[in-house]
Amino acid sequence: MKAVIVDYGSGNLRSAAKALERAAPADASVEVSADAASLADASHIVLPGVGAFADCKRGLEARPGMLDALERAVRREGKPFLGICVGMQLMAARGREFGVTPGLGWIAGEVRLLEPGTDRHGMKLKVPHMGWNELQLLRPHPVFDGLVTGSHAYFVHSYHLAVEDPADLLATCDYGGPVTAAVARANMVGTQFHPEKSQALGLKLLANFLAWKP
Repeated sequence: MKAVIVDYGSGNLRSAAKALERAAPADASVEVSADAASLADASHIVLPGVGAFADCKRGLEARPGMLDALERAVRREGKPFLGICVGMQLMAARGREFGVTPGLGWIAGEVRLLEPGTDRHGMKLKVPHMGWNELQLLRPHPVFDGLVTGSHAYFVHSYHLAVEDPADLLATCDYGGPVTAAVARANMVGTQFHPEKSQALGLKLLANFLAWKP
């Protein structure tokens, strides 16, 4: 097993790599790479992400051959894929952060600014949404085995992915209304929260992902 974390200057590479190494079986390797050719012999692919949607998309485009390599490995060869935070948002058709930017187009929908209402005390919620929040799991999924509704995950974001097909929505959290926490389609899964910062929940999710054979 070889997990490749795509390096496109997104910022949370090392923390994602350390968490994957902790969650991985002893015979697995975890590689951080900006080389599109590294995806050819990867068994699992992780796209992390910190920052703005448009900047992250430009970062991917700046890596020679990376967009084509992702399309081939994930969409045509069906390798297990995990997008984290902006890495998940890039799965969408487009993002609306600093203008409209096309995404990878793997999940129908767009990435929109959070527009939270008020909390139970009537206080207006702040953006970015930052901190621990409960997951509401909407259906079973192998990557979420052993996790339950009410489990806490760590979020840092101002935008979220509004899916067009409810079947793509895997989990939500409540932040003045339902907010996308995870999406899944075929061999692809994405989390708005950060597994690498979500302690036991995150390690369980990453271990599940590395064992996943969709």
